[in-house]
Amino acid sequence: MTSAAARTELDADAARLSELGYRQELERRLRIFDNVAMGFAAISPVVGLYAVVLVGMLVAGPAWVWVLPIALAGQCLLIAVYAELASEFPIAGGAYQWTRRLMGATYGWFAGWVAVWAYAVANTTVAYLGAPWALTLLEIDATPGRIVVTGMVLVLVCAAAGAVGIGVLSRMVKAGIAAEVVASVGIGIALLLAFREQELSILTETLGAEALSGGSVGAGLLAALAVGGWVFIGFDACVGTAEETRDAARHVPKAIWIALLSVGALVILNAVAVTLAHPDPASVVAGEDLDPVTTAVVSSFGSWSAKPFAAVVLIAFLACGMAAQALTARTMYSISRDGTLPGSRFLRRVDRRRAPVGAILVTAAIACLGLLLGLDSAAVGSLIAFGTAAIYLSFLLTALAALIARLRGTWKPAGRIRLGRLGLAINALAVAWLSFETVNIAWPRESLAPAGAPMYQVWAAPLVLGLIAVVGVAYLVVAKPQGAISGSAPDDRGVA
Repeated sequence: MTSAAARTELDADAARLSELGYRQELERRLRIFDNVAMGFAAISPVVGLYAVVLVGMLVAGPAWVWVLPIALAGQCLLIAVYAELASEFPIAGGAYQWTRRLMGATYGWFAGWVAVWAYAVANTTVAYLGAPWALTLLEIDATPGRIVVTGMVLVLVCAAAGAVGIGVLSRMVKAGIAAEVVASVGIGIALLLAFREQELSILTETLGAEALSGGSVGAGLLAALAVGGWVFIGFDACVGTAEETRDAARHVPKAIWIALLSVGALVILNAVAVTLAHPDPASVVAGEDLDPVTTAVVSSFGSWSAKPFAAVVLIAFLACGMAAQALTARTMYSISRDGTLPGSRFLRRVDRRRAPVGAILVTAAIACLGLLLGLDSAAVGSLIAFGTAAIYLSFLLTALAALIARLRGTWKPAGRIRLGRLGLAINALAVAWLSFETVNIAWPRESLAPAGAPMYQVWAAPLVLGLIAVVGVAYLVVAKPQGAISGSAPDDRGVA
């Protein structure tokens, strides 16, 4: 692309952002595969698999792998709606910016409020789950205190990467996912072709895991589907960097699809490969093997592979943390431009590197404070349960806003991507899927909590979702942030 053509493209992006009511403040330099990398890293096949494989096996046995394509198919319904919205409104802070144009200021602010808390908790989760891998490399015992301190170090490293500018951040993320992809593809194929220990029929067996769900295989698979929902989140990092992506209206919708489908394929490949290569899946179901992925890899490749594998996993967690923090910071920045969050003046601050430094600092601080809960494993478990449910609630609020606007006739997609006559049906199916999965994730299950966990952990997701909703509604009533939103520049093709 010539410099003149590039300048024209950037001018068009800035003009569209101006139509949406904002100045171009962030540095717009990402290409389509840079944007894909942000979404891929935030979803992360390694992080996603490690976060769920153990619990999936515990509640449904080897048969848990079948919930993954179901969850992926459900999320594809949402992605179809997201692609339309990202094409018409190429702007950071999708949950807030899209819904306020579709449903008005009050609904939009509440959707943004839920999204911010959901993303913030995800940062804590990624750092907490990644810390033991750093300690493994350093050959340090993973005590609760050490996990918390190491997690804080990971948070600060990711924040520092984000603060130096989108260009450096993008290069770091791409380097991380390059290692992750090579390892994921290589290890997955090798396990399937050279180190398979089990017959394919093992994938239809539960090995008695349903005992945790009162003896019901169906209940066990529903619990596994709830856990599997964690695997296919994070693609909205593509939307989070929309204002830093060139020709965002065309590239971001494609990037979302590429990121989700590529990660989905890798996760399913590796979930099947690990299950078939594991020497004793029954030991996982019995709770005797708490790290089935490492067991499958090390028993197949030999003990020499333990440290290199741990290094790859840590790199994946770092790349995921960088992308997840970038999404959170840009969502805060986007909402605060309308002056509707506490501390908005600081949160919307952009430094000379054209990075949202105020939001980056607050994102890191919240993640570090959340890690203090890691001193009590039951408390951090509650945080993880809430975070997953909150992200799906954010998805639901966005899809529901699009469906209501379609039914009212107040939104007729006008971007490059349009679903046409299928739009209403796909949108309705997306709302149905997200309603089901949000309830499924938030449903209080003793099978998904550690043995002897206190009742508040079993009920963590609905309790904390309720608390966030009450605080959000109270803020709407007292501070009236929706007034500031209504007074901001409306979009020429949306409902202000």
